[in-house]
Amino acid sequence: MPSSFPLNAWYAAAWDVDIKRALFPRTICGKHVVMYRQSNGRVCALEDACWHRLVPLSKGRLDGDTVVCGYHGLKFNAQGRCTYMPSQDTINPSACVRSYPVVERHRFIWLWMGDPALADPELVPDMHWNDDPAWAGDGKTIHVKCDYRLVVDNLMDLTHETFVHGSSIGNDHVAEAPFDVTHGDKTVTVTRWMKGIEAPPFWSAQLQKPGPVDRWQIIHFEPPSTIAIDVGVAPTGTGAPEGDRSQGVNGYVLNTMSPETEKTCHYFWAFVRNYRLDDQRITTLIREGVTGVFAEDEEVLAAQQRGVDDHPDKQFYNLNIDGGAMWARRLIDKMLAAERDDERYSESASEAEREEGGSTRVEATEADAERLGVR
Repeated sequence: MPSSFPLNAWYAAAWDVDIKRALFPRTICGKHVVMYRQSNGRVCALEDACWHRLVPLSKGRLDGDTVVCGYHGLKFNAQGRCTYMPSQDTINPSACVRSYPVVERHRFIWLWMGDPALADPELVPDMHWNDDPAWAGDGKTIHVKCDYRLVVDNLMDLTHETFVHGSSIGNDHVAEAPFDVTHGDKTVTVTRWMKGIEAPPFWSAQLQKPGPVDRWQIIHFEPPSTIAIDVGVAPTGTGAPEGDRSQGVNGYVLNTMSPETEKTCHYFWAFVRNYRLDDQRITTLIREGVTGVFAEDEEVLAAQQRGVDDHPDKQFYNLNIDGGAMWARRLIDKMLAAERDDERYSESASEAEREEGGSTRVEATEADAERLGVR
């Protein structure tokens, strides 16, 4: 069965602080990789299988900047070339393991799993908020037992906050408010404004001002699996919808998912803010609070994957609320179609190209509109 993830893309493989002068194994896109930081500070990534007998190199050790296989002692440099074989003066010239292109950026280690000739560092997804001094925050990694695309679906449709996260970041207004979906050849944006509402508990604690608020959620998707969500609240009437957010609080939820297998993924996330930048207590409280919120998603997504496994022939039916997720899937399919000959992906890619540059508005139902007063 063909894989559901494109290989010609940058995937986050670890937080930068995780890679030290030690062997760090991880599986990305079904490929076993071992990473380590060289004495010059640069990170390298090698295929985690010795050329000789395919024992994982991560079971060995570092000797300077070379990896020593823990089985027979072959040594490989940072480029994957064997530099030593026991009991031999001549090294077989074919003795090498694959070396993967690496970029360290935005606090993450990014790997290119496909054709190395196409590995342009300029294509690393934009998550600059994660190390921008104008923003403060932190995050974690979740090992999610689901297809990475299910996490993309989840993040592109935040109406689930009403039902999954009602005690923290969600309330009825999220599911009821209209939103716009804009799609281009390489991005999808979902924009939702909730005006004159009661702030949910999390945002009420951040704003610390009484009265109704204008709340925004602006979701930016970059295929195959990076989503930056511009979020915040401001007191109603202070100009946030018109562009003046100075009286409110603003954050970004940064998300990038790296497939491990067809049914598991590494989910890297961070929450960063542009207020109270020097307050480490707030950073810790928000990080741990978001950890609890995402644990609710993790449970739902694992259960959804089990449902998908139980119904392998079931095709998802798209509701109006799925507009953002649908377009994200089409852009993923477009990348897959460029890499392989598969009719499913080529049809979806053709649909995406025919409708590029469009925008769709999803309105509340009449009942919702009457309750919200938006009509």
